[in-house]
Amino acid sequence: MLKFVKNHMETIDGVANYPMISLLIFFVFFVLLFWWVFTATKEHIREMEELPLDNNDQQHKP
Repeated sequence: MLKFVKNHMETIDGVANYPMISLLIFFVFFVLLFWWVFTATKEHIREMEELPLDNNDQQHKP
């Protein structure tokens, strides 16, 4: 089965570019996430942290 997949992938033009593109997307995502974590305000983080425990919200009634 691996021979079939390998043989099929070799017929695709530019298949060597796909691993580089996926690595680039992965890297950019985590760089942006890292940037967001360090630039987020403490108030916003505290608000998100306490959101599940906040009982002052209106309760949704079915």
